[in-house]
Amino acid sequence: MANPNASVQARPLAAPPGPLGLLTTSVGQKIVMAVTGLILVGFLLMHFAGNALIFMGPDAINGYSYLLHHSHGLLWIARAVLLLAVGLHIVTALKLAGKNSAARPQGYRVKRDVATSYAARTMVWSGPIVLAFLVYHLAHLTFGVTPGPYAHSEDNVYANLVQGFSIPWVAGFYIVAMMGLGNHLFHGIWSMFQSLGINHSAYNERLKRVSFGIALVITFGNISIPLAVLTGIVR
Repeated sequence: MANPNASVQARPLAAPPGPLGLLTTSVGQKIVMAVTGLILVGFLLMHFAGNALIFMGPDAINGYSYLLHHSHGLLWIARAVLLLAVGLHIVTALKLAGKNSAARPQGYRVKRDVATSYAARTMVWSGPIVLAFLVYHLAHLTFGVTPGPYAHSEDNVYANLVQGFSIPWVAGFYIVAMMGLGNHLFHGIWSMFQSLGINHSAYNERLKRVSFGIALVITFGNISIPLAVLTGIVR
């Protein structure tokens, strides 16, 4: 029989994880999601601002494209950073989703959505839709490998956009994809604030409005371009 007065040797506490070890924790992975998400949102805003030059005519948007392609390697650096951010964002999202699934292997008898928005519940499908759109977008406007009754030109972005969006199913696909992107962005930006510790009852509602506003600008700003082509506003 064990002596009740015997001292129990305490187990040594595990050392806190270092920078790399932190990435294996849920907190670290949420920070990765937030930082990469911030990079992607910044890119989307800049990308929309560049494409919106189509409303100023061929010289404006083609001149902008010329500057990008003659930026002495800066464009490829930006593409590499973007590709890394997208990869980390997707991998980390899958890891977090796996942890959430493992933490509750059985479904709830009653599903309650008090603290979750529609956007949050649909992140699992809006993310892949956005990824599919990104792949098609690059094939369509960057590499010119998608089908269409026109010749792709690296020097004439205006013509690529106008001729590409003149095909109704292509324009329709972009519009639907942008709606999925807006859905993804709203919850993603709001979650980014939470993950970075910007969370207080005094200004949470304001942050939600900011998240919605950014998602709205990117979504309907991008939708306006194919709509302008289809309606003949941009020719």
